[in-house]
Amino acid sequence: MPVGVTMAGKEGGKADKKAAPEGGETGGKSGGGMMGMVIVAVGALAASFGTVYMLSPTAPATDVAACSVIETAEHIEPTFNPNQTYVELDDLVVTIGSAPATRYLKLKISVITESNNASTISQAEPVLVDAFTNYLRSVEVSDFENPGFYAHMREQLGRRAQLVLGSGASEGVLITEFLLR
Repeated sequence: MPVGVTMAGKEGGKADKKAAPEGGETGGKSGGGMMGMVIVAVGALAASFGTVYMLSPTAPATDVAACSVIETAEHIEPTFNPNQTYVELDDLVVTIGSAPATRYLKLKISVITESNNASTISQAEPVLVDAFTNYLRSVEVSDFENPGFYAHMREQLGRRAQLVLGSGASEGVLITEFLLR
């Protein structure tokens, strides 16, 4: 077929429908394809290597310890005092919360005192149990879910022991058994 002849009355071909933009460029894909992806990957690799190389220390850290070594430790006083006596009280069983008695707390508490005050604590046990029970009845079940509450409860029980016995007779309390059901 001669050039410029149209077929069946159609003017121009498919190539005529796409007009070439000014400047003579054709409308193909830009972006480089596979070669562009390779260049980006090599650039990212070089940048990450450069970052690690620049941020790493110049000399190997062979003489740096992970934690400091204490050559002379301070003398730590033991919490156990041979002059102290631990007076164990009867088990405390207290219902917890305002709902019907569905949950209860069972505690075994020992009062810390000097050896010469042990008989005073034994005589005051009913008053101590009453003071402890009044405090424990005011505690909600949700309070026991807080991990820091145990220390707070021990402090409050110790404070009540001091109020009942006086600060000279009581030096705190130990909770030796704890059961929440």
